[in-house]
Amino acid sequence: MEEMLKLAANYGFPMVIAFYVLARLEPVIKELQKSVTVLTVVVARQGGVDYEEARKLVEGNGFVK
Repeated sequence: MEEMLKLAANYGFPMVIAFYVLARLEPVIKELQKSVTVLTVVVARQGGVDYEEARKLVEGNGFVK
């Protein structure tokens, strides 16, 4: 029982903080993902590359999953 309390004290707090930070950053990450998608379309159009072709190139290289 004492060992379980030590484990909770040593690992519980960092886990709670990690989940809190992830929950707070999730909307920011989603907004950044939308921005990257829009910028990909803009750059592809300016470069004369079809968006679908650019998406296949990026996905094929393992950048986007």
